[in-house]
Amino acid sequence: MAWVLLFLAGLLEVGWAVGLKLSAGFTRLWPSVLTVAAMAASIGLLGLALKSLPVSTAYAVWTGIGAVGTAAFGMLVLGEPATALKIGGVAAIAAGIAMLKIAG
Repeated sequence: MAWVLLFLAGLLEVGWAVGLKLSAGFTRLWPSVLTVAAMAASIGLLGLALKSLPVSTAYAVWTGIGAVGTAAFGMLVLGEPATALKIGGVAAIAAGIAMLKIAG
């Protein structure tokens, strides 16, 4: 169950990272409200996952999911450049997340 909570926390991290962009520096009300809510929920779920997962693994996986998800969203939805180097970097992060998950 802790891994599910951690995965959801990572997805919410993607949500708040994208929300920061959409809030235009917290000048748009509803994107700002949703961003802050996603931040709180993400941290809360991370905290729950840390009850049974090692902090070294959980934190790295959480930030990795956020980094991979945010980069993918930027390239696929926001039209950011999808260069070979950027895709390779995202793949390397994803491989690191997988290794950490396997390591436990």
